[in-house]
Amino acid sequence: MKMLKILFFLGLSFTTLAQQNSTATRPNVVVIFADDLGYGDLGCFGHPNILTPNLDKMAQNGAKLTSFYVAANVCSPSRAALMTGRYPVRSGMTGERFRVLFPFSTNGLPKDEVTLPEVLKTVGYSTGMVGKWHMGHLPGHLPTDNGFDSYYGIPYSNDMGYEDLKSHPYKKMFPPLPMMENDKVASTNVDQTQMTKDYTNKAIEFIDKNKTKPFFLYYAPNFPHVPLYASNDFKGKSKRGLYGDVVEELDWSVGKIFDYLKANNLDKNTLVIFTSDNGPWLTEGIEGGSAGLLRNGKGTCWEGGMRVPFIAQWNGVIKPSQVITSMASTMDLYTTIINMAKGTVPTDRTVDGKDIMPLLTNKGEKTGDEFFYYDAAQLFAVRKGSWKLHLKSTDVGSGNITVHVAPMLFNLENDPSEAYNVAKDNAEIVKQLREAAARHEKSVEKKHYIFDDVKLGNNN
Repeated sequence: MKMLKILFFLGLSFTTLAQQNSTATRPNVVVIFADDLGYGDLGCFGHPNILTPNLDKMAQNGAKLTSFYVAANVCSPSRAALMTGRYPVRSGMTGERFRVLFPFSTNGLPKDEVTLPEVLKTVGYSTGMVGKWHMGHLPGHLPTDNGFDSYYGIPYSNDMGYEDLKSHPYKKMFPPLPMMENDKVASTNVDQTQMTKDYTNKAIEFIDKNKTKPFFLYYAPNFPHVPLYASNDFKGKSKRGLYGDVVEELDWSVGKIFDYLKANNLDKNTLVIFTSDNGPWLTEGIEGGSAGLLRNGKGTCWEGGMRVPFIAQWNGVIKPSQVITSMASTMDLYTTIINMAKGTVPTDRTVDGKDIMPLLTNKGEKTGDEFFYYDAAQLFAVRKGSWKLHLKSTDVGSGNITVHVAPMLFNLENDPSEAYNVAKDNAEIVKQLREAAARHEKSVEKKHYIFDDVKLGNNN
């Protein structure tokens, strides 16, 4: 596979110089990927108390997708899907013992995966990342090893430092929380109350440095993942408590980025996307978010775990005030952005993402209407059109897995809360979705599961 990746980039090199001569016409891209933000946590998605005027304005000026999914219900595999356009099980970015990467993990995103920034670089883009990476923190697996020209942020979740007071079975093995710059640790004295402001400044700094050529910015805040921190400008201001404070500061951050784009006449040539890596962490109680009308949250394959808020704005290209109910996912962003940038989507491997630009610009639908819900390496559910079939499910509290000998069927258009099992009245639909799941599983090559590569010491 490593040789295939080399051949892919060699093939591109013959056209790269010619493509770079026309980079002025290529749009800029900013992807903002919040952490554990629920479907119901924004004003424009129905929250009554969290004030998000900048994201609400973004939805008014662009498109809001109400059936948008991530490819995993927890952090690391979800981020891998965004970067590769592939279900994480295809690359081995999952585990049987561990569901995400930890500071004691010894592996990360495989080097033979072709990432979104790697492809964009072949057509002249500057690529930068700010925030949470969580796809490998050791040399060889960092953002700068995977197509990003620059990186500033924490390489995993903000509760993975020994300073965090939350109990964890491996807490003694966590190092001080590192703030990295490119491939070096810049500081281990991270003030999380200032992190959103710090990240915002770094994001704007990257745009400013690269505003004369096409750029791709991946901005991945560590919030509202717990532990929650807000600066003094926002702490205690939201009616929703600290969680609301944190989300409202993220909204401020988005507003600052839009202000800079507009002030520098970049807004008409920049696609900005805002979404989340998975659903809300409900077991955190009042410090966790809300999935709104959707069932359950993070760590499950119910809608609340994998359907997330999505907003896209591109002035003059995406019509304002759209509410799009068609199904799409983060994997689609990979293909969509590459095509938009006139890059080449890899053909030597299965890429699950489809181009959704016709959907966003009212010129057509995306190809395909199936989506597969994974919990770690296990296929739990399948959606086709408005129908969703649960083969297995997880209890959000205990983590216990239930295998449904008689699968549960829901019509998500009529019942987005998955409250009414209609399998008994729709035997043919159940049969069709079972067959779709079987076909998909046959297409997945079983791989080594990367998250289980760890060095545990005395705490295992």
